[in-house]
Amino acid sequence: MSEPLDPAMFHDPDCEDRAQPIRVGGKWTAMVLRCLEDGQPRRFSELRVPLHRITPKVLTETLRTMERNGFLARTEYEENPPRVEYALTELGRSLIGPLDTACSWARAHGPEIVEAREAYRA
Repeated sequence: MSEPLDPAMFHDPDCEDRAQPIRVGGKWTAMVLRCLEDGQPRRFSELRVPLHRITPKVLTETLRTMERNGFLARTEYEENPPRVEYALTELGRSLIGPLDTACSWARAHGPEIVEAREAYRA
């Protein structure tokens, strides 16, 4: 049994949504990558815990796009009730290093990005 995902894993005041200048895939792809980076397959309901700000429809679309792009594998189990799990593929895992680098850069420069965006609006 895998450890449950932390509901607050994306509550980082130093890395606000508005300061994320780098995006991999869709808007939520990087967060799904983070949820799956420990190598444990996760069910949709498990992913919803830390990704509570995403509607189920958008999460479904994100997972389908990531599967289509080869970033994750979807495994269906013929059980009652049916069970589906998602796990990163090797291609998806290869994005973790660049994602770590992008997150470090965003943390270091987040205040500058926010300041520039606020100055632009003014």
